[in-house]
Amino acid sequence: MKVLIVGSGGREHAIAWKVAQSPKVDKIYCAPGNAGIAEYAECLPITAMEFDKLAAFAKENSVDLTIVGMDDPLVGGIVDTFEAQGLRVFGPRKNAAILEGSKAFSKDLMKKYQIPTAAYETFDSAEAALAYLENADFPIVLKADGLALGKGVLICQNLDEAKEGVKEIMTDKKFGSAGNRLVIEEFMTGREVSVLSFVDGKTIKTMTSAQDHKRAGDGDTGLNTGGMGTFSPSPFYTDEVDDFCKKYIYQATVDAMAKEGREFKGIIFFGLMLTEKGPRVLEYNARFGDPEAQVVLPRMKNDLVEVCEACIDGKLDEVDLQFEDNAAVCVVLASEGYPVKYDKGLPIRGLENFKGKEGYYVFHAGTKFDGDTIVTNGGRVLGVTAKGENLKAARANAYEAVKWIDFDNKYYRHDIGKAIDEA
Repeated sequence: MKVLIVGSGGREHAIAWKVAQSPKVDKIYCAPGNAGIAEYAECLPITAMEFDKLAAFAKENSVDLTIVGMDDPLVGGIVDTFEAQGLRVFGPRKNAAILEGSKAFSKDLMKKYQIPTAAYETFDSAEAALAYLENADFPIVLKADGLALGKGVLICQNLDEAKEGVKEIMTDKKFGSAGNRLVIEEFMTGREVSVLSFVDGKTIKTMTSAQDHKRAGDGDTGLNTGGMGTFSPSPFYTDEVDDFCKKYIYQATVDAMAKEGREFKGIIFFGLMLTEKGPRVLEYNARFGDPEAQVVLPRMKNDLVEVCEACIDGKLDEVDLQFEDNAAVCVVLASEGYPVKYDKGLPIRGLENFKGKEGYYVFHAGTKFDGDTIVTNGGRVLGVTAKGENLKAARANAYEAVKWIDFDNKYYRHDIGKAIDEA
């Protein structure tokens, strides 16, 4: 088989690494890819949003399967473009990817089908939002309706912060058109857990649990980022929690989308909050999480290509999804200043230290070649992942592996998975 992967981050590197293990596959392309993905795939000078060019390439080169890693092309309708050309593609169509593309849509869906989530209101104008906040309880959560690279969520402790947040999102358009609508949500407390799942339109199979760390600084301080690290499994995701979610959240979401005429095939990422009243949905994503993919895929026993094909063909019920009985931790190495301002083009040293070391991986997020040298090319540069027999061992291994790599202005959190010690 020939497989095309759409995207350029650490998630797509993890997907390419996993696809490369499939005995079915003998050629991988990635558009546009990065320096790490180039080890497994031929990287193409086509961006993720050039749907017609991507589809034409897939057709001309007899690509058997395309896997879309990123949210923007999914929400933009890349799957519809490929299917119109008779091409096999893994991911939700545009009318289903709205589950991630519009927070207002997803909240309304949960309300309609009684899927547990936080109370909320939706606003189309800053004036209406500000009027509502005058009588609101704090803390409170503001969410840009559209895609904002995982950063369009503000937790406001008081009215002044909330007013400034409305200004940032709706007036100043800090997140662009994503802020044309605003969701204001009750603040929930508890442990956050990420659960990724495969969906074929009717059947859903969940992957192992994980937990992301969104804030830039140690102790969950600083600005929101795309994710500074993650661990899997979550010790807080118990059998009791799993039973509740299967009954009231997972299948209910798939069925709700089907009833709305928005059949969902691909990945649904459930961002959950484990509250005193039980699990609640924080958000949905319509693709693998990044960096969650970097700890979930290394623990997955199945052939990823086979599972993707089963989802496309509506045969997921025939798949026995299995994960290793161990743990994994990923620490993101970023450039100092991320997520605001940072330097690019800095040479990366020590990548060769991962060669031949079983259970240790380095997934490239923002890298490129400068001649023969691999240099930094983004805020999040690398995801250093390690496995271990349990979470504490995996965490120790990951932080040991962080020392193997260096580049100027290297920055990372020192407390990824620290919650493990408290479990």
